[in-house]
Amino acid sequence: MDTKIFSGPVNFLKSAPSLEFLPDATVPEIAFAGRSNVGKSSLINALVNRNGLARASNTPGRTQELNFFDVGEPPIFRICDMPGYGYAKAPLKTVQKWRYLVNDYLRGRQVLKRAFLLIDSRHGIKEVDREIMKMLDGAAVSYRIVLTKTDKIKASELAAVEAATLEELRKHSAAFPVISATSAEKKGGIDALREAVLEAIQS
Repeated sequence: MDTKIFSGPVNFLKSAPSLEFLPDATVPEIAFAGRSNVGKSSLINALVNRNGLARASNTPGRTQELNFFDVGEPPIFRICDMPGYGYAKAPLKTVQKWRYLVNDYLRGRQVLKRAFLLIDSRHGIKEVDREIMKMLDGAAVSYRIVLTKTDKIKASELAAVEAATLEELRKHSAAFPVISATSAEKKGGIDALREAVLEAIQS
């Protein structure tokens, strides 16, 4: 499979506020997860070479649905853009609803090949990220850490964050032992991430 697929047709399919709205499980899926403001929309747009496909919400934590995008026509695989987490002002009920939706999706989705967990390279893994990592471990969903916004920090700082992140991954059973360092703005690491996505859907 060729990375040219990312320059072909990519279409928004649907939003699923709960499991009964999920699209039929007909093609492999990969999911993107991350804290609010981690740069998830920008990264998905960079990945598929589009500007406004995945939209960043002006209110972090507002999007509480799973958003699905078809890649290829007919679809070769799907991207699931999971709602951002860790937004401090979100009411408890919203946070619980988010947990149920995400957990049910992770546990019950046979076609889900891998989750890509986005971590802001300026901050590294936070406690709220560890909770999601434990959720992924518990659901036995293979996941890969993607560091975002690497253009915003010095190379030496990035190397330290990468080393600390790899160290953390050893404690998690479902974590992929390799991390991806990316910059959506400067397109750094995007080609390598595309290859990682294709490798995941063929696994």
